[in-house]
Amino acid sequence: MNKPEWLKIKLEYNDKFYEVKDILRNKKLYTVCEEAKCPNINECWSHGTATIMILGDTCTRNCKFCAVKTGNPKGWIDPLEPIHVVETIRHLNLRYVVITMVDRDDLVDGGAFHVYRTILEIRKNFPDIKIEALVGDFQANRNSISLVAKSPLDVFAHNIETVERLTSIVRDPRASYKQSLFVLEHAKNQSSNILTKSSIMVGLGETEEEVIQTMKDLRNVGVDILTIGQYLQPSKRHLSVVEYVPPYKFKWYRDRALEIGFKEVFSGPLVRSSYRADKVFYGEI
Repeated sequence: MNKPEWLKIKLEYNDKFYEVKDILRNKKLYTVCEEAKCPNINECWSHGTATIMILGDTCTRNCKFCAVKTGNPKGWIDPLEPIHVVETIRHLNLRYVVITMVDRDDLVDGGAFHVYRTILEIRKNFPDIKIEALVGDFQANRNSISLVAKSPLDVFAHNIETVERLTSIVRDPRASYKQSLFVLEHAKNQSSNILTKSSIMVGLGETEEEVIQTMKDLRNVGVDILTIGQYLQPSKRHLSVVEYVPPYKFKWYRDRALEIGFKEVFSGPLVRSSYRADKVFYGEI
């Protein structure tokens, strides 16, 4: 299936792009931009923003949509990673930072304490920066979810990814639709000060009704911010695209989501969960 015109990306490599690349390499940090083959890497890096992926580059899950490497890190963690993240933020002069993670089922807490340490280190060094943490499900461990949700962050994000009917096809068997809803609800209940956020991919064979129901389910557990984007097949071994959803449908989905009660919605063919997250947070879309 050939990509339509609206999915063609204008490459943008400037000095800022290479500056970000060099800083990340120097600090031995990973980004979801590279590991997940995000189509917006040129735009975001050229604007001096990047979503920093902590806990390594190897995920213990094997979701059928995701390009991140899978395997067993066998408990490995870089204890200096929070410091490297802070140094990178300082170099990039960010006003908003997104920290994401690979799933770490090999760790007792799923990596929650490492995420917590990283957030604390960022807040200690940058009292005014906005922090978004895009995290896994921690195997629905209440203590792990609470630890991150009660940390000094601004946005707790966890992606439901797809509609309920397709979850077992799209995601790793250890993930589930109801488990993701639980994570978001439990996080919201831990602090009245944080916003919660989730993301839906379309183009995997879902119906309009199923997308609307997913929106309602997310709002019912208090999710404030929603992003909706087109699924793109990262390689031939991943799930095929069933449909390229036209731009007008994304606008229609955004209108429906706002009617349902989300505070902000970013919906478009190339939108990803962390794409220009600062603009979503500040309502600049």
